[in-house]
Amino acid sequence: MAAIFEPSLSTSALRAPLASTDALSMADSLPNINFGFEELRDRMARFTDCFDEFIARGRKRVLEERNQFRMNVAELQDDQRMKSKDIEILTHKFSTHAQYVAKEAAETAEMHTAIANITSQRDARAAHRDKLRAETASLQKSISQRLEAQKEHSESQDAQARFNEPELAFWVNHLCMRLEGAGEDDHLQFVFSHLDERSWEREAFIELDMSRRDYRVVRIKPKVQEQDLERCVEKLNENRELAMFLKTVRELFVEAMT
Repeated sequence: MAAIFEPSLSTSALRAPLASTDALSMADSLPNINFGFEELRDRMARFTDCFDEFIARGRKRVLEERNQFRMNVAELQDDQRMKSKDIEILTHKFSTHAQYVAKEAAETAEMHTAIANITSQRDARAAHRDKLRAETASLQKSISQRLEAQKEHSESQDAQARFNEPELAFWVNHLCMRLEGAGEDDHLQFVFSHLDERSWEREAFIELDMSRRDYRVVRIKPKVQEQDLERCVEKLNENRELAMFLKTVRELFVEAMT
């Protein structure tokens, strides 16, 4: 607070001390001047109260604004934390989705590769099946032709056998000969008896290989002239007359035993 101005003190301090009678007379003679210090004091007091109230309101407003600012900052921080958490969740979801998409793409590529392999195998098997069908049809046709040819050959052989059996029986009896197996396919032994007048039981044989078109002598007992035998075999392969060959061989055996 400012010091209160006292005009009496200031005037008394400026004036030289006088006698009390002079002072009273002079004071009484001076006009009464009112400076309004009381009013000024009241105005100053009211101003001070208004200023203090203004300061208090300002402090209150600043405090409220600061609290509101802190609340806003806290809300912004909370929002930022929530958004950061949302971003983290979305990033994780995006990463998971990217991995899932990559896995799906890999599985799709693998599936396409497997489908391509299966398709290739199917086409190869279909081609192999068609080839087998064609080969089977060709084989069946060939078998049918062979069966037909075999049937015709069998019928021809049966027809020929009906004529050969009497002729064979005639030559067996006429040449004193019998047929025996040689232990191998397409090998026949022709055994002759009654060759030697000194011993009718004495026998001779010749073994022929009939597996090929040209007959071949495998064994012969007893030995005969090789040139004569070769000539007989050549004639047999030319005219295919087995009866004449056997007749000639019997004659060779008779010559060899006598």
